Amino acid sequence: MIMSRRLHIAVIGAGAWGTALACAMAATGADVTLWMRNPVPPGTRTLPRLPEIPLPDTVTITGDFPHTADVVLLVTPVQTARDVSTRLQSVLDPAVPVVTCCKGLEQATALLPLDVLAQTMPNRPTGVLSGPNFAIEIAKGLPAAATLACADLALAQTLTALLNTSSFRLYASDDATGVQLAGAAKNVIAIGAGITIGAGLGENARAALITRAVAEIGRLAEAIGGRASTLAGLAGMGDLILTCTGRGSRNYSVGLELGEGRPLADILASRTTVAEGVLTAPAMLALARKHNVRVPIIETVTRLLNEGVSIEEARHLLLDRPPTRE
Repeated sequence: MIMSRRLHIAVIGAGAWGTALACAMAATGADVTLWMRNPVPPGTRTLPRLPEIPLPDTVTITGDFPHTADVVLLVTPVQTARDVSTRLQSVLDPAVPVVTCCKGLEQATALLPLDVLAQTMPNRPTGVLSGPNFAIEIAKGLPAAATLACADLALAQTLTALLNTSSFRLYASDDATGVQLAGAAKNVIAIGAGITIGAGLGENARAALITRAVAEIGRLAEAIGGRASTLAGLAGMGDLILTCTGRGSRNYSVGLELGEGRPLADILASRTTVAEGVLTAPAMLALARKHNVRVPIIETVTRLLNEGVSIEEARHLLLDRPPTRE
């Protein structure tokens, strides 16, 4: 797509991921507007979530929602996406595409992010960006890749062409449902993987958990209109590998501490960042039950988080089931 003027990309949310995406989008040569809820002093070029990364000169920090842009990236937590997108809808030109970059399910409704946007931003072109991406590495410009999915493949291809950079490679997909589900479920699985290692159950156990998680997420994806094959890509297996093995993963680190015996309430109270998997787990289980899909790993992690099931009990819940075909 050839443009006769500089591209304008608006990033809504200045947490670590929003800050990182603002840095990445500046590499496209675009003018980038980074919206944040809490104002900062004029001239500020570093933000609290990534204090070691100075913002590029082409990134402007603002407390005002954009009225127009070429693309808007919505980078708020899933649980606040409804409120923020409702307010954004009231001022944003209706033709501007909005790409959600959050991962999870809305806790109260078990809705995926684009289903929330369908209610708050009806008839607007939308998409989802998801993949194996730690914010700090994206902000530093280290090599990475992600999937950008829209129900309309042509829109996904247009957006990937606009947002792709030499260090942040984007792949287009028309399986927005599968990409969203994979991004939400991997947070839950990452907690389970962390518990496995924190409790000393071994690398074999973690590898088995990750692999079998792909199978159950694939079953659920197909049940809600996505494709199991999406789980073989960046938004599926790629993101699972990263978040289930990297200590930079918030959800994995929560699992590690749980596995070591620290109470969940104490872990969450000591953190300033959001571990979406804690809130997503019960919503994901509710979604699976609604569609009569077996998700033993997601169910077991949910019970560990919310029902006081011990790690030893969880081990038996998963391993003492009758053998099945792979």
